[in-house]
Amino acid sequence: MSECDVCGKQENMPYQCGHCGGTYCGEHRLPEAHDCPGLDNWNDPKGVFDSGFDDSVNGRQSAESRSVTDRLGLNTGTGGPLAYFRGNMTYLFLAVMAVVFVLEHVVILATGSRALFQALFVLSPDNPLYVWTWVTSVFSHQPFTFYHILGNGIIIYFFGRLVEQQLGSKRYTVFFLASGMLAGLGQIGLQAVQSTGSYGVLGASGAALAILAFLTVLNPGLRVYLYFLIPVPIWAITGFYLLLSVFGSLSPGATGLLGGNIAHAAHLIGLAIGLWYGNRFKNQMRIPSQLQFGGGGPGGPGGPGGPGGRGPF
Repeated sequence: MSECDVCGKQENMPYQCGHCGGTYCGEHRLPEAHDCPGLDNWNDPKGVFDSGFDDSVNGRQSAESRSVTDRLGLNTGTGGPLAYFRGNMTYLFLAVMAVVFVLEHVVILATGSRALFQALFVLSPDNPLYVWTWVTSVFSHQPFTFYHILGNGIIIYFFGRLVEQQLGSKRYTVFFLASGMLAGLGQIGLQAVQSTGSYGVLGASGAALAILAFLTVLNPGLRVYLYFLIPVPIWAITGFYLLLSVFGSLSPGATGLLGGNIAHAAHLIGLAIGLWYGNRFKNQMRIPSQLQFGGGGPGGPGGPGGPGGRGPF
């Protein structure tokens, strides 16, 4: 059961507001009934709430957007093959991670060229001007093991959707990509300054930890159920990753912030970005007291805004 954020009533099937993320009973489920901050964005005189990401609300899609999608033959409208990802960029990022992970193995196994793999997927201090790797490295993960991609995927799946719900898909997309790229660039930049070798970086850890830190600022007491059973506040999880990165950087086998096979600098940069960006929106957004996923939501089952059960981590 969950508690209504307004009246405290216990509800078996609570409503979760798609605009502010709060949990409410039937009496307070409407935005105007719980003084929803999202009403501040209700600027459409025709009464259509525009999330800021989908330019096609009321057919107001720009000519440039229409020409691009038409030229590519992409149907992003309701019922189209890409409709599931409208308002669900978290799912799209996870799908891209999976596709890139497969492509990594195809390149390695089909060509046998480690150099080609590095040039396509790894952000390296030897080739910082390979600008495509600024992006591809965010979605790439250590090949021939599932631990790297699985760990990042769990964080992004359970926490990314909540951040996307608060920021809107457009700002969330910029936040995710910027934090991932800046974490990687910071890693190789510090490595170049320290002259500690030519180790490259890949993975979405910087973006994932930025997501964690962002939520920690907005609601440090947000309860996360580890393995569906153990309630832990999100600040403890974020603090764990912070300590892990700090102690990892100071371990005997580490060289500065870049020791071992873990991108400690990228992790710390991602956390710093999330904390900074979260402070920009502190007291402007309302985060529920516990993770709740399931049911239905915009874009497909389990999307942002749907009431449901507790999310594991």
